[in-house]
Amino acid sequence: MAMLALVVDDSMLIRHTVCRFLEERGFTVECATNGCEALETLQRFRPTLIVTDMQMPKMGGTELITALKQEPTTAKIPIVIVAGKQSGFDQTEKRADFTIFKDIDIETQLAKALKSLLGAKRKAKATGK
Repeated sequence: MAMLALVVDDSMLIRHTVCRFLEERGFTVECATNGCEALETLQRFRPTLIVTDMQMPKMGGTELITALKQEPTTAKIPIVIVAGKQSGFDQTEKRADFTIFKDIDIETQLAKALKSLLGAKRKAKATGK
């Protein structure tokens, strides 16, 4: 099964870092700079994983997650939020599956998120469960 990811962040640096990390691990990655673009991308692209910033112009992460959870075709896609350590989103946004912080080594945290969210799927596939 193809591993597809959607990365949503208005910071070019964060987008580039996350996209490169995922591509190096075999993901096909699409990017968007805000929630509105992400929803447009989801009309033609069904990711295995969504990584989203919380604070973006036009539509932020909270609104994007609300839209994703309301739509049956996207409601079950694992969501990783990227937030500032001081933002408090790791406490307030309970619908995300994993939170990583921009101000700490993103790649180390992404590796943990992938292992947590997709490791179980990979093992289940290997054992046939």
